[in-house]
Amino acid sequence: MKKTVSTLQKMKDNGEKISMLTAYDYSTAKLFDEAGVDTMLVGDSLGMVMLGYDSTIPVTVEDMIHHGAAVCRGAKEALIVVDMPFLSYHTSVYDAVVNAGRIMKETGCTAVKLEGGKSVCPQIKAIVEAQIPVCAHIGLTPQSVNAFGGFRVQGKSEEAAKELIEAALAVEEAGAFMVVLEGIPAKLAAIITSKLHIPTIGIGAGAQCDGQVLVYQDMLAMYGNFVPKFVKQFAQVGEIMKGAVSDYMKEVRDGTFPGEEHTYAISDDIIEKLY
Repeated sequence: MKKTVSTLQKMKDNGEKISMLTAYDYSTAKLFDEAGVDTMLVGDSLGMVMLGYDSTIPVTVEDMIHHGAAVCRGAKEALIVVDMPFLSYHTSVYDAVVNAGRIMKETGCTAVKLEGGKSVCPQIKAIVEAQIPVCAHIGLTPQSVNAFGGFRVQGKSEEAAKELIEAALAVEEAGAFMVVLEGIPAKLAAIITSKLHIPTIGIGAGAQCDGQVLVYQDMLAMYGNFVPKFVKQFAQVGEIMKGAVSDYMKEVRDGTFPGEEHTYAISDDIIEKLY
């Protein structure tokens, strides 16, 4: 059964944890959907893990639509959220609604996600009024990496922690149906989760959030040697892939692939007539 905004709200209300993973293409989305993941995020993290950028800043609306549409074609049951990239909602409320509308219409996603607290509440409100569900994102917001001076844990001082609580309440009031809490202390995330009626999804925010999200390349050990503190590697898929590629190369070089079982036959009588 297709999961909806209401499905995720009921899961929070019933104390059921929500599973979320990133996805950026058809085949991966299809696999994750068959595994039963509740929701997938087509994150602007695709700029780093799929396109090779150093940050999410260069990602465009067109990039998000291209990858988002592929994911939506692969996922039949999971709720799909697509990120709004840098500067697609910052310039004006009008631009935010237009770009959110484009993303929903051209991908088939259920919701969009944007980063920020009180400053983006007018955009959240307007997008929701346009009948487009919005997932908010506060804490360590990667699009603000230059303003933060790097990828740093947020909300560690009393003032900063109070600001994050206020931001969470503000985005809920503006109409967000869910909020990602990234890179904040676990005890602070627990307080925020207890104060909100909407679900919280944690990434580097402890186990007391209503759900969790990871970049799948991190979770499957497919992306580089650096492993963030909040990442658990559930399988060494990168090593498995490299091993399989090495085996393939060896069999190609020594002529054992393709074997007879991988080859199409033709009558010898026909072959004789071709010489």
